[in-house]
Amino acid sequence: MKPLDLLNRFRNDENGAVTVDWVVLTAALVGLGIAVLSAVETGVESVTNEITTELSRDRVKTTFD
Repeated sequence: MKPLDLLNRFRNDENGAVTVDWVVLTAALVGLGIAVLSAVETGVESVTNEITTELSRDRVKTTFD
C-alpha cells in the first residue's frame, strides 16, 4: 500500500469523529447534571432542615396507657 493511499484512508475514516461526538455529548450531560444539582441544592437543604425540625418535635410513646 502506498503512503498516499494510507493518508487518504486515514483522512476519510470517520470512526474517531464518532467517538469525539460521544465524548462531547457525555461531557455536556455531566455538566447539565452538575448545573441542575447546584440549582436544586439550596431548596433540598431547606426542606431537609424543615423535616428535621418537625421530626425532632414529635415524641414517641413507649408505654401503653
